[in-house]
Amino acid sequence: MPRVDLRSDTLTRPTPGMRQAMVEAEVGDDVYGEDPTVLALEQRVADLLGHQAGLFTPTGTMAGQLAVRHHVAPGQELIADEMSHVLRAEMGAAAALSGITSRSWPAPHGLLDPQRPLDLMAPAAGPYLVSTACVVLENTHNFGGGTVQPLAAMQELASACQERGVAVHLDGARLWNAHVATGVPLADYGACADTVSVCLSKGLGAPMGSVLLGSADTVAQARVWRKRLGGGMRQVGLVAAAGAYALEHHLQRLAQDHERAARVARAVHEVGPEVVDPDRVRTNILVLDVGAAGWSAADFVAQAGAQDVRGFATDARHVRYVWHLDVGDAETDHAASVLTGLVGRGRR
Repeated sequence: MPRVDLRSDTLTRPTPGMRQAMVEAEVGDDVYGEDPTVLALEQRVADLLGHQAGLFTPTGTMAGQLAVRHHVAPGQELIADEMSHVLRAEMGAAAALSGITSRSWPAPHGLLDPQRPLDLMAPAAGPYLVSTACVVLENTHNFGGGTVQPLAAMQELASACQERGVAVHLDGARLWNAHVATGVPLADYGACADTVSVCLSKGLGAPMGSVLLGSADTVAQARVWRKRLGGGMRQVGLVAAAGAYALEHHLQRLAQDHERAARVARAVHEVGPEVVDPDRVRTNILVLDVGAAGWSAADFVAQAGAQDVRGFATDARHVRYVWHLDVGDAETDHAASVLTGLVGRGRR
């Protein structure tokens, strides 16, 4: 029986080719700005996203937190949707580290309605309320189920925020998946935000690393804060080489992850139509409303895990499964069998 670990796409292991690229990487001291592999990766990703400069960071959370710290002064606020990663999964870092307050708007399935943040924001709140300094968008949307944000909605919000003097940060941890699913150029997404963070250690399969994109001045300031927060790295070209390899060899194969997640969504829908809408599964994330089939998320995760399919409970009734390059067709077929069996059993 195959072991199918779908808790996250961060679980990938470096491929043989990626390991070889790491071994052969030319390195230097990145704190001194002298690691050629890092410098090349930063510029390559900046060019892809249409920004002036990039900063390699050990994690996506650090990249995002550097961005919001740049945009939002202590005592100001960022706003994001209620299921966003910056609010739910970064340990309150914006408040704990930067004195930033936050508010949120409802976004079913994580889908952006530009009017929601526009109605919520207060760019110049005066001496009694909190002034909005930044909107954080997420594409694709993790807890929303891999939702791809429509480019037109992002453009509408970006234009309105520019008029109001409010910055936009795009949490693009899985922006690669949005690009592959839609064919929208990465630079078109990048143009919708003042800063963008993209992750190399999720679907692309690198062992670590994200890149923060923005203006040269923004990145220079973020570099200082990266060091101040303990993120200064030395011969980090060893892992930057893995990210460069991933961009070259693993980007287009994300379509395979999307197809496999959709295949399981269709199978589950057949036995439990209320558990998942397969039309919403456009990328590599499948979220099941197991509560609709009479399960608690914890029990469903435990039962599926006992049959070698591992998932992640996002709340009391929803379970997330994420496809990645270490999950092939055989593993996908096994996952479909286990999940459909449990959904069917729960509905009886």
